[in-house]
Amino acid sequence: MRVDAHEEEFRRFVAARIDTLRGLAYLTCGDWQAAEDAVARSLARLYARWTKVGSPHRYATRMVVRAAIDEVRRPWRRERAASDDLPDVAVPDRSDAIADAMHVRQALRQLPPGQRAVLVLRFYEDFSVDEVAEALGRSPGTIKSQTARGLATLRRLLAAHDIALTEDLAEGTASNAGYAGNTGNR
Repeated sequence: MRVDAHEEEFRRFVAARIDTLRGLAYLTCGDWQAAEDAVARSLARLYARWTKVGSPHRYATRMVVRAAIDEVRRPWRRERAASDDLPDVAVPDRSDAIADAMHVRQALRQLPPGQRAVLVLRFYEDFSVDEVAEALGRSPGTIKSQTARGLATLRRLLAAHDIALTEDLAEGTASNAGYAGNTGNR
């Protein structure tokens, strides 16, 4: 392939995956601006290695999650404007599914970045324990432990909103939904 063909292939990849990568980064760090920065940095690094990467989607996913965690850890990200301290005025959404999804995202943001990354990769991106361990540079035992702790914390946080995680998620075979809203199960 010519250089122009590689560049066109990369552009098609980005066009097809940019929204998914942004969503993944947001789920990992809980901040849209940090997510955008993480995706931009990751795609710039991927472009430089494009011809050497065997599985671009897996590689980009791993890079985005790592970059999103790094973005949250940056010192300037910890500083918050005074307006962030003001209470949010929430307008109730009539759709239970959307409200439940918002509660799940809110609960995810309360998890430590490492646990959040593990859960996002395991249940949003459907990575295996070994793939998550490789992506995050941790042992499979650590991934299993962080999965169990993260799920336990999510269950506790979501119980306040009468949302129960589905059995599929608890067993590690969930799809992207991963929860059942307003089931009354705690």
